Amino acid sequence: MNSKKDSAAHIGTSPNSASTAANTVISRSNSSSAIASSNKRPNTINESHGNRNSNMDALRGIAILGILFMNIFFMNDSFYGYAAHLPQIASDRILEVFNNFFLEGRFLSLLSILFGAGLLIQYQRFEANNLPAYPFIKKRLKWLIVFGLIHGIFIWGGDILLTYGISAFLALNYVNADIETIKKRANQFIFAALVLVALFSLAIEEEHYFRGSELHQQQLLDWSAAYINVVLLQLMQVGFMLMLIPLTIMWYAGGLMMWGMVLYKQGVFEHGLDRKTLLQCIIVAILFSTIDSILSFSSNPVLVELSTSMMMVSAIAMALVYVHLIVKICQNSQLVLAPFQAVGKLAFSCYIFQSLIGVSIFRYAISHYASDLYMSLNRVDYFLIAIIITLLQLVLAPVYLRFFNQGPLEALWRKLVMAKSNT
Repeated sequence: MNSKKDSAAHIGTSPNSASTAANTVISRSNSSSAIASSNKRPNTINESHGNRNSNMDALRGIAILGILFMNIFFMNDSFYGYAAHLPQIASDRILEVFNNFFLEGRFLSLLSILFGAGLLIQYQRFEANNLPAYPFIKKRLKWLIVFGLIHGIFIWGGDILLTYGISAFLALNYVNADIETIKKRANQFIFAALVLVALFSLAIEEEHYFRGSELHQQQLLDWSAAYINVVLLQLMQVGFMLMLIPLTIMWYAGGLMMWGMVLYKQGVFEHGLDRKTLLQCIIVAILFSTIDSILSFSSNPVLVELSTSMMMVSAIAMALVYVHLIVKICQNSQLVLAPFQAVGKLAFSCYIFQSLIGVSIFRYAISHYASDLYMSLNRVDYFLIAIIITLLQLVLAPVYLRFFNQGPLEALWRKLVMAKSNT
């Protein structure tokens, strides 16, 4: 089956057990918070004074590369995505279960958490340099929104930059709040998003989209049309996202960003989670990934929708497990996971690079030279292409950083933000 969960830009869930289990993973009472125990191990790296946290660079690189393995299914049709075979082939089923446990929503959640931590670091860095932090951060986010609009309309409609730019304004309001206030508001925002998305999902009618279906054939024609027609399709998709973000996704992504601030303040990106929290995260991730996998293959559309809420809960838990594992493996060493750190330092540029390569392959190369592949490519094939693009970035990113300190888009972003202040 094809799941709306496949893309980082397609999120749907429901509130019931999701909110309860999510709070089990990320929040407990003031006196017994498992994650709060990490607050006894404060940050020593002092990123606000220009030092880099290699753990976070590696995590950011892994998150950017991981998102590709979901986005790859939407590189041709950025709305419906992968069209499953009917009946579904065995390899697709196996990979979908694998996705449910290790990929689905994990890296989007991880990237949101890292974005929030980065927001706090940038704020503190501006203040440390006696610069007006809030105006500079606002300007950064406004330019990120502009980049997101350009990317979403003219390159690929599954953009997340727009979502992050808007959502970060919500998180920015709490950058100076105490930890307990941030946690409380973050949980409220995430819960509200789950409720709102669930209400919207109930109104969505089931559509018969599978390999060779009438809808699939029409989508292939629409997305292989002239570039101007594709731009108009993506303009409509971005317009839909602009309406959807303030109603749902902003509260979810913003809540995760605020949790990123909390985790950073508590030193989790330097020391990892305590054993109790790690065990809780593993249990929740396994439990809800299993339920998600069972519901995903149901013929009942209501149960399929419910599987999305299971995915969102397991995604938060697994993202925290990934944070812990990478922190313990990397140990803030610039030599460990160095290629992933390089991608993390070039995250913005690498993300756009993925879109350019993916769209060029699926929307243009295959369309013009091997259109029959649209009917034969399966999930394994998509994964292999994603692996090739991943390896390409892991090779090119370290080479690029030998000659330049910043990625091209990172440098442009910084130049635009600092332009008036330097004149």
